[in-house]
Amino acid sequence: MTQLKMKQSQFLTELQTKGLRLQSADQAHVSRRGGAGPSDHQAITVDGTTLMVPIYTQTAWSSPFTLSDSDELQQTETGQQSATLLSDKIPLADVTFAKDPNFYNLTTADGIPYSHIATLHSTDVLATTVLQTCIRYESRRKACQFCSIGQSLRAGRTIAHKTPEQLAEVAKAAVELDGIKHIVMTTGTPAGADRGAKVMCESAQGIKAVVDVPIQGQCEPPKDPIWYQRMKDAGIDALGMHLEVITPELRKSITPGKAEVSLDEYYQAFEDAVAVFGRGQVSTYILAGLGDTQETIVDTCRKLIEIGVYPFVVPFVPISGTPLEDRPAPTSEFMEAVLRPLAKELVNLDMTSDKVKAGCARCGACSSLSRFEKEAEDERQIA
Repeated sequence: MTQLKMKQSQFLTELQTKGLRLQSADQAHVSRRGGAGPSDHQAITVDGTTLMVPIYTQTAWSSPFTLSDSDELQQTETGQQSATLLSDKIPLADVTFAKDPNFYNLTTADGIPYSHIATLHSTDVLATTVLQTCIRYESRRKACQFCSIGQSLRAGRTIAHKTPEQLAEVAKAAVELDGIKHIVMTTGTPAGADRGAKVMCESAQGIKAVVDVPIQGQCEPPKDPIWYQRMKDAGIDALGMHLEVITPELRKSITPGKAEVSLDEYYQAFEDAVAVFGRGQVSTYILAGLGDTQETIVDTCRKLIEIGVYPFVVPFVPISGTPLEDRPAPTSEFMEAVLRPLAKELVNLDMTSDKVKAGCARCGACSSLSRFEKEAEDERQIA
């Protein structure tokens, strides 16, 4: 098989930005369309690193990356299927896919499929959107232009509000049947001043009552900082509050509703949350490729790291049915220019993804940042 001449971080970044072009329907493994992200992806493991790779995007339809024919698929000892990843028909590497989890076969007492309550992300993460509605999404004037939170609800693949009892039932099954290691709970923003913190508390309490597994909660910054201690006391181990876009003018055009919460409010929220959860246990998503420059992203990340916030920088993925569905994904060169210096900063300050207790940064599959961290750590040890 052809050996890759580039570093794995470069290869994974190129794969994630260009996506994977499927040549038949049976090459789709545990993938999902629409909904709260990651959407239009499937999980692929390459040389021990699991990556969420776009497969249902326009970029992926023209990607040079493909898989070997379905009749060439192999079965691994763990029951996963494996194939050969090709680039312009040249073999690059052997890859495996996440298999359908066992809990997907179950339903609640009132007949709701477990997969409508929570889904498998990557290979060992349980993810749920507790409230599948959002005050931002319900208004065209305020909706985030990349968001597809309502798509899976309209398609009948989920329900609008998952109760603590339902979440607890599914979480227990996922841990016991499929070895789930941690849980991500996100939510659409409700109308109250807590901005989703209350439902995070209720959900975490329900889950922790039946199973001891690390949980990340994700919501907008609540107006009253008392909610950070309440969320931690309820069983939330790590917290995500997502900027997504940085430049003020871009925030107003791409995330008009969220832009009503100023950057100053976000930074104060970050400081308040870090005081409760600790350095590295508060994170924020930054979507690279929406117009923020390389310098803006790197400088902002350095400021966030100083506060104690883990900046999880991911490539923007255009999702069908959203206003930004035709916007191209960022180039792999752009992503590398951002992720390489960011990884060095995180390694130097001992705030890498493997130290995050739960959530997107811990999983790392939506970005190649963790791979850059490993290479930066290797370089530091050699030096």
